[in-house]
Amino acid sequence: MNKRANLSRRDFVQTAVGAGVALGVPTILGTTAKGQGRVFKIGLIGCGGRGRGAAAGALDAAKLLGFDVRIVAVADYFQARALQAGKQFNVPPERCFGGPKCYQDLMETDAQIVLMATAPIFRPLHLEAAVQAGKHAFIEKPVAVDPPGCRRIIAAGAEAEKKGLVVVAGTEMRHDWSFIKTHQAVAVEKALGRLYAGRVSFCIASMFSTKPINPKTADDLVRTWQSWTALSGDHLVEQHVHNIDIANWFCGGPPVSAVGFGGRGQRVAGDMYDFFSVDYDYGEGVHIHSMCRQVNACWNWTGHDFVYEKGRTNGSDYAKPKQSPIPADLPQAPASHIQEQLDTLYYVSKGKPINQARAVAESTATAVMGRISAYTGQQVSWKEIMADPSANPKLYNLTLKPTAEDFDKGTVEIPPENVVPAPGQRP
Repeated sequence: MNKRANLSRRDFVQTAVGAGVALGVPTILGTTAKGQGRVFKIGLIGCGGRGRGAAAGALDAAKLLGFDVRIVAVADYFQARALQAGKQFNVPPERCFGGPKCYQDLMETDAQIVLMATAPIFRPLHLEAAVQAGKHAFIEKPVAVDPPGCRRIIAAGAEAEKKGLVVVAGTEMRHDWSFIKTHQAVAVEKALGRLYAGRVSFCIASMFSTKPINPKTADDLVRTWQSWTALSGDHLVEQHVHNIDIANWFCGGPPVSAVGFGGRGQRVAGDMYDFFSVDYDYGEGVHIHSMCRQVNACWNWTGHDFVYEKGRTNGSDYAKPKQSPIPADLPQAPASHIQEQLDTLYYVSKGKPINQARAVAESTATAVMGRISAYTGQQVSWKEIMADPSANPKLYNLTLKPTAEDFDKGTVEIPPENVVPAPGQRP
């Protein structure tokens, strides 16, 4: 990420104030927010740190656009957390919804745009509900935990497009102008010639629970969702999807197949691996090595490295396109987590549907493909998990349990802790 993308929300507010950013400044439509009378109402599903950050980012973005944006409803599996977010964003208690079906209550409000920042397991169900309710959506990554969930997102995005709705994904680097311009220069305009190979990485220290969770209820699982594959997708999917998304973007689409391995040696909570190493074959001789790890006291690196015929790039350091794909009237935010909210408001205000559901679903599915390969020790193909139901029905229909619908129905079965897949058997 570039320097601008690393600014905190506090830095942004200080910068905006110093630059005179306020609701009365000229907007992208050439008048003032007061003159336009434009009010955008936002609902938030998932009131943890990322969800509240997305809502705050939307309010920050509104200042740059000169829009009147209001958080009108919040929802969270845990009612207390929804009420806490309600206090932060001045949402009355009667519009702070809790429980497994809280998203349904929020869909019945007058919110025009829904921000989705729940655990990944819930996102296909929630996006489908938003599209059915005719609401625009910002959906955090990853968007699913298994192949059927990824395909549900793609279908929901296609339906949203038919309805003229905006779906923006929380793959931050696709909203970072340095990445956008570099992609245009090297992947579209071929400034560096042919892509030969690359690597992407998300190697960091350990995160989340360091002690056994011993879950007894569905609430326990949701409270510790980052530690459970069925709820998060494992950290290869939940976090490394950012970097895998860049690989797909620069390669022009998802890979043909994946061969990976991984393991668990330090974790004692949940059922996830500690590390993954995956070789993604993108066809025509192009391979991208993906590695991610969450182990303390190890060498760490998060980033990208693509080798081309005439040079190399980290994805953001060759911002020299002949023609920028960025709309001329789109303001630039000081950080990508604000830019993604600004982009959402921009396209909604233009009445221009944009569908980022397919790209983020394909990146999620790419990560899922690598996880399945590592868990089984087998080569796994895109055709098997996403394209051909008859190629390998077990993989194509592989659905992690519990499902989002199990939480709705109260039929959640608690998975065993510290029991992880052993390579050598194909599901």
